[in-house]
Amino acid sequence: MDTQRLIDALRAAEAVKFGEFELSHGGTSDYYVDKYLFETDPHCLDLIAQSFADRLGSAGPKLAGVALGAVPIVAVTSVETGRPYVIARKQQKEYGTANLIEGDLEDGEEVIILEDIATTGQSAIDAAAALREAGAVVERVFVVVDRQEGATENLAEHDLQLESLVTASQLLADRN
Repeated sequence: MDTQRLIDALRAAEAVKFGEFELSHGGTSDYYVDKYLFETDPHCLDLIAQSFADRLGSAGPKLAGVALGAVPIVAVTSVETGRPYVIARKQQKEYGTANLIEGDLEDGEEVIILEDIATTGQSAIDAAAALREAGAVVERVFVVVDRQEGATENLAEHDLQLESLVTASQLLADRN
């Protein structure tokens, strides 16, 4: 998969915005990647699924998506690769099954986390902790966009390797 095609699709979906934005970790930025715009765009989702599939292959570890943002991404990647997936909730519900991990997960099963955007990597760290607590083996996190603001280093402190489809420097290069 050509990285530039994905960058062009993210831009065409108007998912890259410029201005003054507050980020989820409390910091501010002069650009924002609106995951909801690219996660609701069929062309972007198709390219993301193809890109992850190219990296993952068709056999291997189960996938995991962090609710809510990564669910569309993990679902289309599951369809593209034929791999099953689980969903890691950010917090336990107080009704129904009250599961933190939704879906079938076997003790000792290897899982790769898929995420939308990584800034500090905290949501992936939290998801990995929940998955590990449930018995999964988690060593890798794949992300659509790495903002290059410390996620790689923070994840490494938790024995997690970050791999991105696009970096902020690639996404913001040659912008008008």
